[in-house]
Amino acid sequence: MQMRAGVAKKTIRSIRQQAFEATHLFDSHPESSLDFEKVRAAVKDGYDRPFLLIDSTIVREKTRRFTAAMPRVLPHYAVKANPDPRILKLMLEQGAGFEIASIAELDLLLALGVPAADVFYSNPVKSRDQIAHASSRGVLWYVIDSVEELKKIQSIKADARLYLRIDTPNIGSDWPLAGKFGAHPSEMRDIVVTAARLKVDLAGVAFHVGSQCRNPENWRVGIEKSRGVFDQMQKAGLNPRLLNIGGGFPVRHVKPIPAIEVIGEVVNRALEGFPAAVRVIAEPGRFLVSDAGYFVCRIMGTATRANKRWMHLDAGLFGGIIETAEGLKYKIRTDRSGPDIPWNVAGPTCDSIDVVMRDEPLPSDLQEGDYIYLRNAGAYTTAYASGFNGFPLPEIRVI
Repeated sequence: MQMRAGVAKKTIRSIRQQAFEATHLFDSHPESSLDFEKVRAAVKDGYDRPFLLIDSTIVREKTRRFTAAMPRVLPHYAVKANPDPRILKLMLEQGAGFEIASIAELDLLLALGVPAADVFYSNPVKSRDQIAHASSRGVLWYVIDSVEELKKIQSIKADARLYLRIDTPNIGSDWPLAGKFGAHPSEMRDIVVTAARLKVDLAGVAFHVGSQCRNPENWRVGIEKSRGVFDQMQKAGLNPRLLNIGGGFPVRHVKPIPAIEVIGEVVNRALEGFPAAVRVIAEPGRFLVSDAGYFVCRIMGTATRANKRWMHLDAGLFGGIIETAEGLKYKIRTDRSGPDIPWNVAGPTCDSIDVVMRDEPLPSDLQEGDYIYLRNAGAYTTAYASGFNGFPLPEIRVI
């Protein structure tokens, strides 16, 4: 009897969740995307290798939209999403700060005139040389998620401002990031106690809800857990004054997503539990640049193997389309109009893992020399690309 009641409750919760998603959560705001005619015009300007076309107007629009949805949250652009200097300059013009994962990213920002005080070093594990380099350049803020990292930074930069990355749920994210990073409750206590004992300035809390997070409740849970860690810090005599709500803000590919305005409603309500004096930042990357871009590549050749149609592109997993290996599906456009058939889509390298998609429905009349256009590909394409096998890196064009 109890089991039936439990099943009934789960069914009711499921129905309510589906109804909520259908009426409120998903696709509740028009999403931006680069005008396809601009892409076609760029191809006519010349093509000698794959390229990413970025529309700077959309980057500005997405940055403004983010801050409008969460007025209390200052975006710090995740440089790893797309480190092209022209994009970084756009972020700087929009008043954004920056989040880095390496000293190479730091040096790139400093060369553009970004103040070191606006840079947050959010890689939870850093070498001593990297910490010393960042410190010598004036970086103040460093993330930790272990006692070991706390002590390492304290031994190099005693006056560093540290923020503790905690483990939070990643349910509903296309790429959960929990597990590799994030302190758990017992570890949080050890870190707080150690910071108080060593008189380290453990000044804030950070979390990450997972990449392409389609569940706004993850931010609520993360913020509420952070509030509890703030209380622990204050009881230990520390002075927490920073909340970093991380990244994970989704963009539209083929799955429905919650609009940033919906996420903002959840975040804004949850932030009411923090005094106005607490500084709140986020680390959006994909959200700010993905919709502004189209990735353009070309079919090098086609073949039939074991009754399967294959096309080989001049860019594959190693040339910028690597996220398909993790399950991301781009909306693909072509210049053909034949009926769709299943295609296996591979990159140009000799490595057998260089298969971008399998059984992807695409026009049957595609042939050698045709262009393939990947929509909303401004993030994590050119940033991932390598010169493996000697194939050229994609070009980046900004309009």
